[in-house]
Amino acid sequence: MAVPRKKVSRMKRGTRRSADALVAPTYVEDKESGERRRPHHIDLKSGKYRGRQILQPKAEA
Repeated sequence: MAVPRKKVSRMKRGTRRSADALVAPTYVEDKESGERRRPHHIDLKSGKYRGRQILQPKAEA
């Protein structure tokens, strides 16, 4: 059976475990357009944020 030669340092152990805290970004469905967007971000398709028009809506291409 393989046995490690040396004890793994706290820094090496912490560096390896740092990826455990990563989570995928969450998305919510916009109530008006039905598009998925990040929470607390402007809906780029409609240009609205919290019911207010912030940007000009994108033209349908």
